Formats: sequence, C-alpha cells, structure tokens
Amino acid sequence: MKIQQSTRQIERRLGDATRRILPRPVAELIMFTLKQAWACLFAALMLGGLIVSDLIWDDAWVIQRYDALFVYAISLQVLFLIFKLESLTEARVILLFHITGTAMEIYKVKMGSWAYPEPGFFKLWGVPLFSGFMYASVGSFMARVIRIFDMRFAPYPPFWMTFILGAAIYLNFFTHHYIFDIRLLLFAATFILFIRTRVWFRIAQKYYWMPLPVAAFFTSFFLWVAENVGTGTGTWVYAGTDGLSFVSLAKMGSWYLLLYVSFVTVTLVTREALIKEPISNPKIADAPSGKGRE
Repeated sequence: MKIQQSTRQIERRLGDATRRILPRPVAELIMFTLKQAWACLFAALMLGGLIVSDLIWDDAWVIQRYDALFVYAISLQVLFLIFKLESLTEARVILLFHITGTAMEIYKVKMGSWAYPEPGFFKLWGVPLFSGFMYASVGSFMARVIRIFDMRFAPYPPFWMTFILGAAIYLNFFTHHYIFDIRLLLFAATFILFIRTRVWFRIAQKYYWMPLPVAAFFTSFFLWVAENVGTGTGTWVYAGTDGLSFVSLAKMGSWYLLLYVSFVTVTLVTREALIKEPISNPKIADAPSGKGRE
C-alpha cells in the first residue's frame, strides 16, 4: 500500500507542477501519456528484455536466450506481486490469459504461421514458455490501466454477449485454418456491441471519454509496434518474412480482435467498472475503493 500511495502522491505533485507551467490541455496530455506508460510497465519491461538480450547474447553462454527470458518473465511477475503492482485476483485472471495465449502459440507454430528459431530448454512443442508472458503483459496492461485511470465503461452491453464475442474471436484464430474466416463479421460485431460504450478515464479530478472501439484501435497499433520489436530482435519469425521488414498491418487487426478477448477476461475481476446505463460523467466518489491500486 505504501508504494501505491507514493505513486498517487507523485502523480498529484507532477500533475500540479505541469499545470502550473503549461496550458491545461498540454499538461493533461502529458499526464495521460505518463499514466499510460505506467500502466504498460510489465509490457515495456518484457520488450526491454527482448531488445537487451538480442544485443548482448552470446550463443556460447551456458543458458539459452529463451530460457533466460523465461526466468526474467517469472521474476517480473513475482516482483509485481511483491510490490503490489498487481493484486492476486488480477494475477489469476492474467494467468488464464497466459494459458490461453500459450495454447494459441502452440497451435499457430504447428500450423506454420510463425516460428521461434532459437533453441531452448523451456520449450513446449516448439514454443518457448516465455511467450505466454507476452500475452500476459496485455492482460496486465488491461488490469492496470483500468485501475490507474479509474476507468468506467458505460453503457456496457450484457456481459453474456461480450463473453460469447470473446469466445468466438478466440476460436476463430484456430478454426480459420480449416473453415471460413469470420474475422470481418467479428470486426462488425465489436462495433455493433460496443459502439455506444464510452471508456471514461480520470486525469487529476476530471473525467474524459472515448468510444471503446477507438481505444481498442489505438491500443492495437501500439501492439503492432511491439510485434515489430519482437521480429526485429529475431525472437520470432513470421512465415514468408526475413525478420527485417515490417510486420503486416493485418496483424494489427488480429491484435484489435485479441484485445477484446483480453478485455472480457479482465472484466471478470473488474465488474464494478461496468455500468449498464449511459452516464454523463462519473463522480470521483464513485471510483473503485482503491484496493490494490497505485
């Protein structure tokens, strides 16, 4: 709790300082960017691990790079729990996304969609076990950004509908290899189901909002950038590419859809943020209690 309180105090002091010397819109944009970066901490550290290990690794070393990344990822997760950057409840849901992500990795590697070219001891059917943490980092971001920005989602569609959509998206990543790819229908379904849903987020004492599909689009773009880091460091290689060219923009669409799977999974433990009716502006007093918050 001390760390969580200190980060809140730093946020307030930094926000007050920037608003004193900069126009309010500029100051709010800076605070928004900094809070987003703080929410991305796990993902940023994972990407940093990919970059640094690629730069320094020597094939003659006793431990393989993939195995070192696996140990590194586990250590990060443990530290996040020790320092209460994630709650145990959130970690359980993130673990679920880790498992579903690893299952999809195994299937996709088997189908030849991409490959992990380096050797490693902690590999399962050609998939290094650290790869599941790349999916878990998306779940971690979801859980943390909802907390850090005191987010509200309103009006939120019936939960069972969102669950069916998430399941359909996940299954399509498997079934499109054998039957018709329904991703265009799934894109349409995300808009139909969520176009009215506003993502309310707090900066200082003021709430702002954007449509949920727009938020998902921007997030998918940054995940596409992260994909390019992964291929650029040779950590994984897509079929038919040399690892030097940009990842296809179609992958951004895949991440856009996968974000809904992650989002629905995380909402299992953030149900208080889901509001059935439209709201004009959340009240600060209505924000979550702050348990496990930073």
